[in-house]
Amino acid sequence: MTKVGIAGFGTIGRVVARHIEASELPLTLAAVSAGDRGRAAAAMAALERPVPIVDTAELVALSDVIVDSAPTAAFRDIATATLSAGKTLVTVSGAALMQWPEATDIARAHGGRIILATGALLGLDAVRAAAVGTIHSVTMVTRKPVKSLVKAEHVVRHNIDLTGLTEPLKIFAGSALEGAIAFPANVNVAAALGMAGVGPARTQLEIWADPALERNTHRIIVDSDSARFELSIENIPTVENPGTGRITAQSIVAALNDLVSPIRIGT
Repeated sequence: MTKVGIAGFGTIGRVVARHIEASELPLTLAAVSAGDRGRAAAAMAALERPVPIVDTAELVALSDVIVDSAPTAAFRDIATATLSAGKTLVTVSGAALMQWPEATDIARAHGGRIILATGALLGLDAVRAAAVGTIHSVTMVTRKPVKSLVKAEHVVRHNIDLTGLTEPLKIFAGSALEGAIAFPANVNVAAALGMAGVGPARTQLEIWADPALERNTHRIIVDSDSARFELSIENIPTVENPGTGRITAQSIVAALNDLVSPIRIGT
């Protein structure tokens, strides 16, 4: 059995835990960590087989694989502990990873491994395949409901007023790298796209607040020497956190399944 530890037992972590518990694959939940142990303990009561709530060091010691579903600010501590122990880190924190490439060096030095799950991005396999050749350009346009952006750091820092918005408002235009700095908790999709393709600095990104939307939407256009393709996805948000799509947690589950399944679909 592959022992899985979950760092961060919030919206994503709880979904992943339930899937592991119900899985017929050789996966078992070893433990979780959480910033708020009281809330984590309350959520743990929903599992058929509760596991210990521990600190990061013990979580890593008890597990073979760590799922990072904690707030972005905790990424470095979790990644350092996991990779220094030579273990596997599964994360959707593309923005944090893009801003801290030293994580790859730690993994290489200690025999650890980082798996960046696709999160809300479809077509990542096609982008990676195109990158084997020459990609001329990658553009991504993200449109989100106003409620999922009102607390974004960039919006708060620049005093962008989204109240009473009656038509779409472009609140950012630049590279995926710049977007990750401006929206560290909102552009993991763009970060993953940048790392899979031409790099975050050359991946163009627009972010719009759209009062007509109820779902997070992403439109990606890739032009390369092997293919030109467009990808479009509408993500159904979670009830607990409108900024997080339901498919994000499911992509982590799919990545965990790939680790132990006898067949893997996709590159």
